[in-house]
Amino acid sequence: MTDAVALVPLFPLLAVLVNLFIGKRLSKKAVGILACGAVGASLGASVLAVAGLMAMEVGHRSVEVILFPWIVSGGFQVPIGFLLDPLSAVMILVVTGVGFLIHVYSTGYMHEDAGFARYFLFLNLFVFAMLLLVLGNSYLLLFIGWEGVGLCSYLLIGFWFTKDSASDAGKKAFIVNRVGDFGFILGMLLIVYHFGTLHYGQVFARAPELFHAGDLPMVLITALLFVGAMGKSAQLPLHVWLPDAMEGPTPVSALIHAATMVTAGVYMVCRSSALYELAPVILSLVAVIGCLTAFFAGTIALVQNDIKRVLAYSTVSQLGYMFLAAGVGAYVAAIFHLVTHAFFKALLFLGSGSVIHALHEEQDIRKMGGLKKYMPTTHRTFVIGSLAIAGIPPLAGFMSKDEILYEVFNAGKGTGWVLLWIGGIVTALMTAFYMFRLVYLTFYGESRMDEEVEKHVHESPPPITVPLTILAVLSAVGGFLGIPVIKKWNIMHNWLGEAFHAAAEHTTEAATHAASAVSHLTVELGLMTVSVVVAVSGILIARTIILRRPALAEKMRNDYSFLYSLFLNKWWVDELYDLTIVNPLKRFADMCWSVFDVKGIDGTVNGTAKVANVSGGVLRKLQTGFVQNYALGIVIGLALMLVLAFF
Repeated sequence: MTDAVALVPLFPLLAVLVNLFIGKRLSKKAVGILACGAVGASLGASVLAVAGLMAMEVGHRSVEVILFPWIVSGGFQVPIGFLLDPLSAVMILVVTGVGFLIHVYSTGYMHEDAGFARYFLFLNLFVFAMLLLVLGNSYLLLFIGWEGVGLCSYLLIGFWFTKDSASDAGKKAFIVNRVGDFGFILGMLLIVYHFGTLHYGQVFARAPELFHAGDLPMVLITALLFVGAMGKSAQLPLHVWLPDAMEGPTPVSALIHAATMVTAGVYMVCRSSALYELAPVILSLVAVIGCLTAFFAGTIALVQNDIKRVLAYSTVSQLGYMFLAAGVGAYVAAIFHLVTHAFFKALLFLGSGSVIHALHEEQDIRKMGGLKKYMPTTHRTFVIGSLAIAGIPPLAGFMSKDEILYEVFNAGKGTGWVLLWIGGIVTALMTAFYMFRLVYLTFYGESRMDEEVEKHVHESPPPITVPLTILAVLSAVGGFLGIPVIKKWNIMHNWLGEAFHAAAEHTTEAATHAASAVSHLTVELGLMTVSVVVAVSGILIARTIILRRPALAEKMRNDYSFLYSLFLNKWWVDELYDLTIVNPLKRFADMCWSVFDVKGIDGTVNGTAKVANVSGGVLRKLQTGFVQNYALGIVIGLALMLVLAFF
């Protein structure tokens, strides 16, 4: 059954080809069935492949399917091949499962759009690229999928390309990711130079034989790969593209921000854990950047008024949590949070899309309120997603986020790691606050909608509400994949442990050292209590400020006007980039155009033409058309020749 892995990316690719050639001639219903059916078939193939993997002996769950040779140059070879192991198994189930629900949702959300077929072509291509990324057996195949999701994000973010804001956002995402991808390419070249291959198995097996922990090649390789991850997974300072990605259709936001593109960097770091374990300084850097990103994005989300932008900055923050976990060697916790985040963040984005759809594209939460009575299903599911991301037990977000905070606290690396845990806790408080600020302003209180809009507000149709309901169930129970305290019931650890064997030893040693004086159970239960208290406190603060004492919000904005302005303007990072990078580059480009292009290249070409024109004008005057003039010229020429001959 594991051979079914070859079919997983095939079905979306076939749908892309069919849509490309005959999509315009198909009805919208046929296009929707084709697109959803392809991803559904991939989900079925994924289940078959993973079932076959589960039937294999523990410790030997790894299947490599080589389709055909691709690059062969001397000893360097890169075949087209897929690797199915516990890590890629989790990823394909998430990508196809959540992707299928988003496709179904899109049939209702995009039904009236003129670009319906084009939209699903891009969406299927996106899923194919992500599946290639997570299934590829080498860094080169990963990079092909990496670039594929980058291209599709550009196409989907700028889907409504007649809007300047959408086309600009697409270009911004594309360009910022090029910065990260440049680092990734350099990292791959160094891997080829030192290992002579890009094949995962060969690279990871040779790394401990060729290098010791802290060796410069390992530091450079992992640092450059992480630069790519910072771009793709929107970490400081390459985070600026992701919030602007909201210009695309809402289901695109759910697909990019939940289960696919933005998780690619987390997957790559975890896949490369054997290399990162040999570069502890870069692992520490990963943790620090993850914590700073989580906190930074959380502060911005506190005051945003666009429903999708709140969720976008929340995504940046949650990705920071994943890198924080990876940075302390807790790769299983990072992937666990990736899975649960896919459930509740897809739910939240699709829920916001349901709201926007009902309010005729209104996204400002200050113009909402009271939607609970009009949209009961959307309200219930959105609250479940908000409780999950806030960290309320036993929902999915609590299980995975609590494990990250536990692993960070027990990392055993001194005061610095305790500060990272404090940063994670403060971010958790902000998360609970801004999510329930969003819930209360959208669904509760008095209506602030325009009268005409309110007259037509209604619950969304089944193609939208059914995926919401399924995702709400997953957000509620998905956390039981990683039950804390009782390790033998922790499915994620039992399944992924063999994929991160070296990392498991690393975290076990750290935890043993850190917990030498106290019981693991006592520490874990204590940290869980702190997490719950923090989450509940954030929700209660939001309830007090938004529903019970709304005047307090205005007072706080006035009393802390600088902080409010700082957060509202996103710490002025975009303005800083405009000042130091964008505008200087524009001025340099203008100079190149006006000096080198207009005066240099155009001046040379036009000057040559002018010389030819002037000289031609002079010579033209000699061509009179009279025979006697030509005869006179011949006589004069002969006379000159005779003079020269005799003298």
